[in-house]
Amino acid sequence: MGSACSCAGDGSASADEGPPAGSDKANGHGPQNGHGGSVKVIDRSLKNGLIREDITKNGLAGRPLPTEGDTTKLLDSKEIRLEEKTSPSVGSPLDTPPTVPLTPVKSGDGSMSEEELVNIMAGELASLVSRLETAVERLEKVGSVSGKAASGGASTGGAQLNTQAQEEECTVPYVVAYDELLSGPFKIFMDCSNQIGGDVASIAKLVQETFINQRAFLVMASKSQRPLDSELPQVLEPTGKKIQEVIAFRESKRQSPLFNHLSAVSESIPGLSWVAVAPAPGPYVKEMGDSAIFYTNRVLKEYREKDKLHVEWVQNWNNVFKELQSYVLAHHTTGLSWNTRGGNAMNNLKPAPANCGVPPPPPPGNIPPPPPMVKLEPKVIPAEDGRAALFESINRGTDITSGLKKVGKNNVTDDMKTHKNPNLREGPKPFVKASSGAPASDKKESSPTARPPKLALEGKKWYVEYQQDKPNLLISQTRMDQCVYIFRCVNTVVQIKGKVNSVILDSCKKSSIVFDNLVSSAEVVNCQSCQVQVMGVMPTLSIEKTDGCQVYLSKESLKTEIISAKSTEMNVLIPNDDGDFTECAIPEQFKTVVKGRSLSTTCTEAAG
Repeated sequence: MGSACSCAGDGSASADEGPPAGSDKANGHGPQNGHGGSVKVIDRSLKNGLIREDITKNGLAGRPLPTEGDTTKLLDSKEIRLEEKTSPSVGSPLDTPPTVPLTPVKSGDGSMSEEELVNIMAGELASLVSRLETAVERLEKVGSVSGKAASGGASTGGAQLNTQAQEEECTVPYVVAYDELLSGPFKIFMDCSNQIGGDVASIAKLVQETFINQRAFLVMASKSQRPLDSELPQVLEPTGKKIQEVIAFRESKRQSPLFNHLSAVSESIPGLSWVAVAPAPGPYVKEMGDSAIFYTNRVLKEYREKDKLHVEWVQNWNNVFKELQSYVLAHHTTGLSWNTRGGNAMNNLKPAPANCGVPPPPPPGNIPPPPPMVKLEPKVIPAEDGRAALFESINRGTDITSGLKKVGKNNVTDDMKTHKNPNLREGPKPFVKASSGAPASDKKESSPTARPPKLALEGKKWYVEYQQDKPNLLISQTRMDQCVYIFRCVNTVVQIKGKVNSVILDSCKKSSIVFDNLVSSAEVVNCQSCQVQVMGVMPTLSIEKTDGCQVYLSKESLKTEIISAKSTEMNVLIPNDDGDFTECAIPEQFKTVVKGRSLSTTCTEAAG
């Protein structure tokens, strides 16, 4: 650049003499020769067979690309004038060099004809036009891309980078599986909690933040090596704080009417600490999920007959931990899966994004207007032709019945009788004594057992439901963390061996339960004519909405606390030394008197 071409300095042509015909191609200075000389102006015209070319003092180093207007002008006037502004190269002058006159180009003895010269120039012009079109296409593409980047880069560049980063984070298999858990069972639980509202919806939001925080922790684990034991508490600190927030919320709402719901969530939420458990985090998740059974049973007992939404809420919360256990067993069987080729966990730990793994909110904007209403047009009933005849018959007065046919009693058939109840047309029947069969009361009693009977252990809970006339039901394989739930049983005796956590007798009739030892309590709710017998220790007995309950205590259970409400015919049988029992009635009637600023309640004498 900036120096004369070596091909032009061989002495064959000087600055005062023009190059021979065809020297451009002979010396390699065609349109595609690759030389980059700084050509300022080229002016070619056909005048008396002469060619005038204005070139720089550096020689003809290359041919510039003509513009579209110049190409059209050449086709009309057979004149080429190309102007190109380029940046000056090192050592080249900025002013326009003087023109150099050229000698006429001859072929042999005579000068070249005008037609031959035009043909040569037309061929060169075609190659220049093709190059020009290619360059214009490239410039248009570059211009469109740069324009889009300039207009939208400042506003959406950050958002696009964030979206791409999240997509990369969500491609790890076990992170994708965790997203399915969030968008599936957990989303159903959130929707049900929001329908209940109140404190349940508030604690559900805290649980959602905890699950999202754990997702960010899993993304970090997929990019990091397992941290040192000294760094592990710092890595687990965000998850621990979220769990503590859920527990603290439950403690601050002890007076809430939905305290059992909050307690069920609070007892299970530590299960998200499975990321720090090894080598078997799956059973730990199951154990934490089952720790809420005591409170979920209270929710079921309270809302089973009142509001099915709360029953569904219990089922959805249990499903979340069942799916979480399956997820841990599938992807983190022996502990959290770290990336052995990853980086430092402390450097990769980032705060959880607001909406990652959770369904996006609805699009902004007002609610779309309803569809246009269909215009309702009343149906036009065509006038009947017999209307005039009807009015004519009405005007006849008493003669209107002259056309009726008289029917005697002997001619009346059963089809002519118009009584609404066809069973009464036959008249009264003599009384017939009903044959031996079950009375109507038995049908009412058997109605609750319409469903198939059930005796099964699900998790840590025994279910005994819809049993009828089963005097020898036995539950022997029990543990201290299990509870027994007996529901809608009739004429059934259930015997429980070993020591269990609690026993619940719900909506049963003429049923009995015998057990050895209890950890917490026994409950009798909505029952009729039921019996409870303890062979060992029973700390507490609760009787609610029950008509007829016999309680047989043992010598080890004489310190049992009995709480009764809305119940009648309650008797407690206390054992004697001779093996017999002393029957004592629980009071049902009370007397309350006012003493100053307080009330004094005592049992009436009639109640014992």
